[in-house]
Amino acid sequence: MGGRLFLFLACLVFAGPASASASVTVEMLCEIVETAAKQQPTAQSAAPIELATTDGSVARVTLRPPTADWRIAVAQVEDRQGSPALLARIMPPCRLIEARRLQRDTTGAVTAVEILESDLATVRNREPANPPVPELAAGNGRVRLAHVDTGVNYLLPEVRERLASDAAGRLLGYDFWDDDNRPFDSDPRRNIFLPLHHGTTVFSVLARESGDEPIAVYRFPAPDMCRFSDLVLHMAALGVRVVNMSMGSFDPADWDCFAGAAAKHPDILFVVSAGNDGRNLDDAPVYPAALPLENMITVTSSDDFGRIGRGPNVGASTVDIMVPAERVAVFDHRGVRDETGGTSYAAPRVAGLAMRFLAANPEASTADIIAFLVSRTRPASGAALVHGWIPDPSDDFGF
Repeated sequence: MGGRLFLFLACLVFAGPASASASVTVEMLCEIVETAAKQQPTAQSAAPIELATTDGSVARVTLRPPTADWRIAVAQVEDRQGSPALLARIMPPCRLIEARRLQRDTTGAVTAVEILESDLATVRNREPANPPVPELAAGNGRVRLAHVDTGVNYLLPEVRERLASDAAGRLLGYDFWDDDNRPFDSDPRRNIFLPLHHGTTVFSVLARESGDEPIAVYRFPAPDMCRFSDLVLHMAALGVRVVNMSMGSFDPADWDCFAGAAAKHPDILFVVSAGNDGRNLDDAPVYPAALPLENMITVTSSDDFGRIGRGPNVGASTVDIMVPAERVAVFDHRGVRDETGGTSYAAPRVAGLAMRFLAANPEASTADIIAFLVSRTRPASGAALVHGWIPDPSDDFGF
């Protein structure tokens, strides 16, 4: 990485977390990118070029390709506390094609992502990052079905109407990522300006496939995966019996605490996705899918004819069931309806089937639920599975 270049941008002053980038202009960004382009031939690296301003703030510019003949520049401006404040994408010579600005509260926590017009002053759209949960209809404080993911967009009416609540209309669930009672759908680990939204889309499938069962919602503890122990205890205290978990990683240590807690709660059935890495989990495991838990079902995805998809994982001793989920109707974080596919959407189809069986057979044990799911399978050709394929998990055959 090239050394810092001090730019004499005297007016680039940040007033604090809530207005960190308010004084950045298009002209300033152009000057920053122009300076980075001049420095790039000596940088000899694709890493961001770091440019420091006279007030101590920092801009990092990535040129693509990393040459003087760049075609896209990505500029990220930080505030004086070193926190990301503004992200801009620019085409030569200086045409702003995208700009996003973070709004923060007095503690520095991100409250919203603002999408700006090309003047950097007009806000086109504002995406909340952690809004309060609206008051829900009063519930009974008990719940049998839970969804563990990146959270959900509970501002959407179609999500809100399916959330489990207590007698005071408060959401049942928790955000173990931010440690608060707002499990809003956001995964900012790759890019805080463009967070991923996985949980709402998976929730849309679970809600459709589980009858009218209220759903408790959890945001998983990405910063400290050992807090999965607390998450499982929280679900157990609510009376949860079926959990959907469309998630995974390659490091088994991420899931040690989850495995220990899950094993202590045999009355809870965990339905997890097999992953979409095109691998056999018997030889190259992904977790938690490959964990040997008696109260866990691992699910992979097929097309409508029982043929394994191009990417879904399999495993004759690790992947239990396959269901059609390569083209599934969903709605996303924005409420936009579309189709998608993969094992993340196969798992909630099976979790929904398990929940409908439990609703019809409330005294059923976890072993009973698993036995029912296995009874619905038929042999699958061309896919290594423990049990087999369920052609249509949306029907109520067998109960």
